[in-house]
Amino acid sequence: MSWSVRVVPVGDPVAAGLLREYFTDIIGRYFGRPATEAEVDHQLAVDPSEGLPVFLVGWFEGRAAGCVGLRPHSPEVAEVTRMFVRPFARGTGGGAALLDEVEAQALRLGVSAVRLDTRKDLVEARALYARQGYVEVEPFASEPYRDHFFVKHLRVGRSECA
Repeated sequence: MSWSVRVVPVGDPVAAGLLREYFTDIIGRYFGRPATEAEVDHQLAVDPSEGLPVFLVGWFEGRAAGCVGLRPHSPEVAEVTRMFVRPFARGTGGGAALLDEVEAQALRLGVSAVRLDTRKDLVEARALYARQGYVEVEPFASEPYRDHFFVKHLRVGRSECA
């Protein structure tokens, strides 16, 4: 089966469930143990998603299977954030499908480059970004939990690395 990706309001129950799973996953991976409900609640409170103007949900085998958000930083640059694929759908092309659609959304907004960051322990994510044409760059933020920084320059009609 193939993936379908569509815009969903970030406050939608499906989106909220995916975001909770996203934070549960990254918190647990960071600490090397299951995340507690309190840790997830805290992270949802200190790093809210409500301000994301673009939020996408990917569907695989009829189930909501992943998500990604887009946050403009300037008229030319937007940040890709909240990239997540549920474990049952990993390895099925969902990450690429989500990135392709978020890049298309960025182009519709007139953005010419997208950037993102990830942690050193998220090896699969870093490999995906490299396969999708993202280039590792010098840090553009100094916040905790950010170890690797990537940029991809987009072109109308297609997206490609500069």
